[in-house]
Amino acid sequence: MKGYGQFCPLALASEIVGERWTTLVIRELMLGSHRFNEIHRGVPRMSPTLLTRRLRTLEKAGIVERRRSGGRTEYVLSEAGAELAPTLESLAVWSKRRLPATLSEDRADPDLVMWDMHRRMHLERMPHTRTVIQFEFTDQPVVKRLRWIIGDSSGVDLCITDPGLDADLFVTTDSGTITLVWYGDLPLRRALTDGQIRLHGPRRLCEAFPSWLQLSLLADIPRRRPAATEV
Repeated sequence: MKGYGQFCPLALASEIVGERWTTLVIRELMLGSHRFNEIHRGVPRMSPTLLTRRLRTLEKAGIVERRRSGGRTEYVLSEAGAELAPTLESLAVWSKRRLPATLSEDRADPDLVMWDMHRRMHLERMPHTRTVIQFEFTDQPVVKRLRWIIGDSSGVDLCITDPGLDADLFVTTDSGTITLVWYGDLPLRRALTDGQIRLHGPRRLCEAFPSWLQLSLLADIPRRRPAATEV
């Protein structure tokens, strides 16, 4: 990124943090992604080459540290990076409250919601035995139509290909609905009542499912104006 030619601290910070994709890379680190592929799943439209470049820039700036763990490389926020995190959290809250938001088709990506969802499950409320939840997004092409969350009270995994296991609970919806629910723009209970999200499976699992989801960290932040939709 070309510099601003100013000694102002905000200008200097913007030369690093203001580069395209950089704040989203930091977001993924804040949310617990540490390995390269994990980070990339949170920014799938970013090329691996560019992600490598951004991580190197952040490491050079002292915002990210690279470590070896179990023979693999991991990226973690440094002390300086952790100090930056509350600023980005405040920016996200400000955006949710103040900026107009339109959910267009290119922003309604169920894979991004599913990736966030699998790391935001209420593990202590999930069954103690392995539970397979199959999600079907009716508006998506075949390659993105089905996703699976598999886990129990000790942890969960997200599968984008058929895990070869019988599903215990089926969730049917569309990408726009799941995105609005996840970010708090559509109450989950309303979506279930109105049939925008449909559950099929044992009654005990259908009744428990809403309690397993913590939703986005920003779901409880009210918007000044309701989100518009184009999907």
